[in-house]
Amino acid sequence: MIPIGKYPTTRLRRNRHDDWNRRLVAEHKLSADDFILPVFVIEGDAKREPVSSMPGVDRVSVDLLVETAGEAAALGIPAIAIFPEVDPALKTPDAREACNSGNLVCRAIKAVKTAHPQIGIVCDAALDPFNSDGHDGIVRDGYVVNDESVEILCRQSVVQAQAGCDVIAPSDMMDGRVGAIRKALDQSGFEHVRIMSYAAKYASAFYGPFRDAIGSKSALKGDKKTYQMDPANTDEAIREVAQDLDEGADMVMVKPGMPYLDIVYRVKETFGVPTIVYQVSGEYASLKGAVQNGWLENDKVVLESLMAFKRAGADGILTYMAIEAAKLLKNS
Repeated sequence: MIPIGKYPTTRLRRNRHDDWNRRLVAEHKLSADDFILPVFVIEGDAKREPVSSMPGVDRVSVDLLVETAGEAAALGIPAIAIFPEVDPALKTPDAREACNSGNLVCRAIKAVKTAHPQIGIVCDAALDPFNSDGHDGIVRDGYVVNDESVEILCRQSVVQAQAGCDVIAPSDMMDGRVGAIRKALDQSGFEHVRIMSYAAKYASAFYGPFRDAIGSKSALKGDKKTYQMDPANTDEAIREVAQDLDEGADMVMVKPGMPYLDIVYRVKETFGVPTIVYQVSGEYASLKGAVQNGWLENDKVVLESLMAFKRAGADGILTYMAIEAAKLLKNS
């Protein structure tokens, strides 16, 4: 029952009067412990390429990625998520490079784990960086097929686990992939490797800058509406989460973030499991673009946007602003 008080005996502003009092009664706390930093990796040495549609975000070579991971670890950020820009010459209809133990992702995992074993590494199980069609699965006659895609995702997951990945994050939205990946990992001796499923991943228009960053935008044929969720649906998200948990997901994710806070809330309230949210590239680009134009105050909107996820029930947040936000919190 909501406490009831009448003015003037009850004045709700009293607890807002002083900074110490506001901190004392704050219902939610934001810290570096809440963040996962997404990073884009490219081939080469000492190489840095700005992502034009994501102000302040770069693609970096493995050696510079190691430095970024070290900075994140020093700030108390628990994990990074690695996304590759794959050489177009290596992209094929069967996405075979995804299962190459010497691919860019696996080399990046090994380098980071060697230098910074204390930081967690998250890797997508998805084929879009490696697929010449730009899709998360294998395309047959214009349609992304389910079971064949899942078989390849299992091989990709094991290869990444062998390289030292801590968390496999199936982002493909194929049916049954969580259970299949769990079985493949367990049979290969990786019972400790966690699965963070993109359980409620919507066919959103907010992913554009990310596709620029990994080079899949120009390759993408058609759209992803036959496997990613309809933005109109909420009950379906609950079914997707329930299925992934039943198949062995350790954590579940909602993507995108800010436009889907209602989904984050429903998932956390319904299941009470570790719930992650992805503040996606389009959300980041929107905020940073407004900041560049002088329409918003950077530091304030960075922290306010992240607090909104905590308030909705998120336990963890993938955000390109992780290092920036961790520094702001440290200095606050």
